[in-house]
Amino acid sequence: MKPLQGIRIADFTVHAAGPFCTHMLSQLGAECIKIETSLRPDIFRKPHTVYGRTGPASFDQVASNKLSVRLNMKHPKGVAIAKQLVAISDVAAESFRAGVMKRLGLGYDVLRAVKPDIVMVSVSSSGQTGPDSHFAGYAPLFGAWGGLGYLTGYRDGPPVEMRHVMDHSVGLNAALATVAALHQRRRTGEGTHVDVAAREVASSLIGEALVAVAAGVTMERMGNEDYRRAPHGLFATAEPDRWLSIAVETEPQWHALLAVMNRHELAMDQRFVTAGERHARRETLDDIVAHWSASQNADDAAERLQRAGVPAHVSWSAEDIVNDPHLRARAAIVRVAAAGEGERAAVGFPARFSASTVGIERGTPELGEHEAYVYGELLGIGRKEYEELVADRVIY
Repeated sequence: MKPLQGIRIADFTVHAAGPFCTHMLSQLGAECIKIETSLRPDIFRKPHTVYGRTGPASFDQVASNKLSVRLNMKHPKGVAIAKQLVAISDVAAESFRAGVMKRLGLGYDVLRAVKPDIVMVSVSSSGQTGPDSHFAGYAPLFGAWGGLGYLTGYRDGPPVEMRHVMDHSVGLNAALATVAALHQRRRTGEGTHVDVAAREVASSLIGEALVAVAAGVTMERMGNEDYRRAPHGLFATAEPDRWLSIAVETEPQWHALLAVMNRHELAMDQRFVTAGERHARRETLDDIVAHWSASQNADDAAERLQRAGVPAHVSWSAEDIVNDPHLRARAAIVRVAAAGEGERAAVGFPARFSASTVGIERGTPELGEHEAYVYGELLGIGRKEYEELVADRVIY
């Protein structure tokens, strides 16, 4: 039995952050009903060449395992059916701009009247309350506004745009908060409204920087440098775009690195005798390591460094990850049916449970694929009524 088996989610989320939250919960066993409309399809159902695909842009990465129904919530009957779905659900999740659900007639107070113990999860740019709650936003804005982007990049360069790492971080935080709310409901019998602000998730990832600034310390971008370790960073190898990651902290690691590089004389170099001196001259030291790595095979060098006790690895590409036997064996990378595109690799749930199996069980749903089950079996809408709702563009 899966951890969340028996839990049902009415999923109103769109794009990436909110859908990734419910995607995680569905892999834990929750029955997730994605509520959509052909009048305004989820942007991830549309082709998006920025992701290098002519088909839906990563839709299968946040929607596989879900059920799909069409519903026009701008129609009064559509709102009524949405309430019926919430009435048979444990969680109602949404990721619109703050206030949209309320304007649709589906705010928390309304849903709580329909289902007193409902857990409503709202994922938005800046939260449901506060002076900035009206702002919309996507992943790059979350990272920029939350301060993570400013701290990411090289000293002589601009802040770096943060994309899906933000969406997925927000989704994971929202999933954790949802599980906590369900646990609270089990103990108290009371539902709650979970308000997740994406920019606050970004700020939560730079806690040490916020503490430092509060103490009067100026924080700057550091590239791949470390506050103490040297050498520490990514180094080009003899192979195109194949980078070697090295992080040296202890004296044994330093001497092991010199042995692998065959640069034993540097152990006696007064510039690098202590960790502090190595860090102070880290640019010079990085140049020495970079000169060595430029002639190396990345995977071979990483293996030799690891064998010698030096923390090192190749900076993996998506292709490396997808083809990794270890991740395949753990079902961290799985094959799913992508809508209209056959099968493709997808990221599985990043945890294992000894007492149950979690993960993706079905492929990406076609729009409205599961209406016979949801509207017919769960809500008891007969065939004639269903056809009338379709004709009236309520189910559309």
